[in-house]
Amino acid sequence: MKFKAAIAQIDCRVGAVDKNLAHHLEFIDRAIAEGAQLILFPELSITGYTLRDLAWDVAINPHRNKTIAPLLQKSREISIIVGFVESGSNHGIYNSAMFLEDGEIKHIHRKIYPPTYGMFEEGRYFGNGKNVAAFDSKLGRFGMLICEDLWHISLPYLLALDGAEFILCLTASPTRLSGEGTQLDNQVVNYEHHRTYARLLNVYILFSNRVGFEDGINFWGGSNITSPSGEMISTAKLQDEGLIFAELDSNEVQRARRFSRHFLDERPEIVLETIRRQLKRK
Repeated sequence: MKFKAAIAQIDCRVGAVDKNLAHHLEFIDRAIAEGAQLILFPELSITGYTLRDLAWDVAINPHRNKTIAPLLQKSREISIIVGFVESGSNHGIYNSAMFLEDGEIKHIHRKIYPPTYGMFEEGRYFGNGKNVAAFDSKLGRFGMLICEDLWHISLPYLLALDGAEFILCLTASPTRLSGEGTQLDNQVVNYEHHRTYARLLNVYILFSNRVGFEDGINFWGGSNITSPSGEMISTAKLQDEGLIFAELDSNEVQRARRFSRHFLDERPEIVLETIRRQLKRK
């Protein structure tokens, strides 16, 4: 399976759902005009990131709320991945991502590791997701992670074991400066992660990071797409909105895994037994 993917590196306004949706539709139309079959947006792209108590007001149940109707309609032309605040049936709220395709919600992922350290406050406002799973699309088999999730090696590993060949990561990564290098610390570390996961799991990593300022916080952008061999094949500029594109091919996953069999030879039963043994000790 081959398809053209787009990553929309956008700025978002806190709580301004209607304006953010209109901005999404602009980028979706641009991606469609360029022949893209999938478009990935950043974390909490519909609502903005630094919501705090406002998260309650913008939370939706996407199966019952008409807010996303324009996106569902557009998903008949292009597969769409967006970030939003989900209102759960238990009345909890979650930092979530949804995959829209052919007018339907194909999959929702709730962020498993909302951080509460340093400058981050997510754990005060969002519940924790409880599971991670790959899912099928007409374009292939995908997995979704949200920002901090990708910093936990178990999650991309589990998605790859579940058959995901494309891992979509929606991110709102703030800028951090130190030293005298020409690259941002976040940029260097994130790109190292992407290349490592892509190469060891032989999957595509699609990383959409937002730009702009919120509540004194700057988001650096630098969205990218990394191939199953660990090569960065498309990278966005720092700080500026924009679209990047890449042709993705599941045959590249096959080629990478057959060329170097480390993932095919993986033995998850050893991992499972070791974890069980360690948990018994606690």
